Amino acid sequence: MTETPVAARPGMALHTKMLIGFAVGVAAGIAANLLFADAPWLEALIAYVTDPIGQLFLRLLFMLVMPLVFSALVLGVVEIGDPRALGRIGTKTLLWVLAVTTIAVSIGLLMVNLIQPGTGLPPEVGEGLLAASSDRAAEIATAREGVSGIQILLNIVPRNPVEAAANGDLIAVMFFALMFGVAATVIRSRSTRSFVDAVQGIYDICLKLIGWVIALAPYAVAALLFSITAKLGFDVLVQLARFVGTVLAALAIHFFVVFPLLLRLFGGMGPLAFLRGAQPALLTAFSTSSSSATLPTTLKVTVDNLGVPSRVARFVCTLGATANMNGTALFEGITVLFLAQFFGVELTIAQQVMILVLCIFGSIGAAGVPGGSLPVIAMILAMFGIPPEGIGLILGVDRLLDMCRTVVNVGGDMAGSVVIGRSEGKAESLQQAA
Repeated sequence: MTETPVAARPGMALHTKMLIGFAVGVAAGIAANLLFADAPWLEALIAYVTDPIGQLFLRLLFMLVMPLVFSALVLGVVEIGDPRALGRIGTKTLLWVLAVTTIAVSIGLLMVNLIQPGTGLPPEVGEGLLAASSDRAAEIATAREGVSGIQILLNIVPRNPVEAAANGDLIAVMFFALMFGVAATVIRSRSTRSFVDAVQGIYDICLKLIGWVIALAPYAVAALLFSITAKLGFDVLVQLARFVGTVLAALAIHFFVVFPLLLRLFGGMGPLAFLRGAQPALLTAFSTSSSSATLPTTLKVTVDNLGVPSRVARFVCTLGATANMNGTALFEGITVLFLAQFFGVELTIAQQVMILVLCIFGSIGAAGVPGGSLPVIAMILAMFGIPPEGIGLILGVDRLLDMCRTVVNVGGDMAGSVVIGRSEGKAESLQQAA
């Protein structure tokens, strides 16, 4: 008698596991804070179990930052291509990405400075958190020192890109990658194409590794949040709620104010008509949290519902799925400043401007998959002496925020297609009239 094979049950969704890890870490940490705040065994548990688990997860993220950012930026520039060959569309797309992403990050930095979601903890608590890891004390003190504007400008260009990568100098590596990508578009040789193929392979490998690392996130979330809540208790939950509210408010302003203005002024389309046509892609983006996974729907909706020429939609939306990450850039900026406020790290205006630049280019280097921005955020935190352990606070609520910022990312791709498609139509009409 043969047995009927039993179909394998589908596994629990990652965001569900992450939510469970969040709940377990917070509940256990608060209980430990209320019942065993000064117990030696609790300090030992944090020092020898939960903190190392969280640190291991963060190290895995750091491991992927440099190859991910370098390969993504090189491929992004190559896909934009030589403006002389791509003509008007390539130039307009590049300008759209830079302009709209700059607006998004500026909104995020303005909101987080106005609302101050990370403030409220007693200063001694923040200092105690910073001093909890003695091996980071010198790094944090150095990061707090002011740096002149000229020195910031000079540091953008690395003397040695390998040394810059080894030292975690992200903006210098970004500059080197951008120059590499520009040169790769100019040299149209077989060996250059082979190099670009190799960079594509590095990027694909990084995406696979990120998928494996993010699969460990539920356990890291539980460990990191247990460590923080065991030290702070309920105070950390108040700060986290303010952070979520700040991110959602900033995303709403960018989506419901900035996009409609740009569409009305430059695209000749009303916001309601845009929302009705773009609705299928926006819903797909919200459910998948992935610009890349939404791309087929985005292309179809942009051409069929929004009336954008297919050649424009293919270029703008395909490039936008990896390079035009308005919502991601906004989220990165708010996250970095929120954690700086949370841990009591003072950032000068010059440092905040540098964060703005890093978020603009870091969003280009962020993978268009769920959680793809986390390695970039972790590296920016380390650059400014902000304890990256704080990313555990963000991971617990990241699923909702990821869904919302992906809607903004995809909406930005479609809005850009409408604006650029209209300008192309005008340009072609002028050429025919001439």
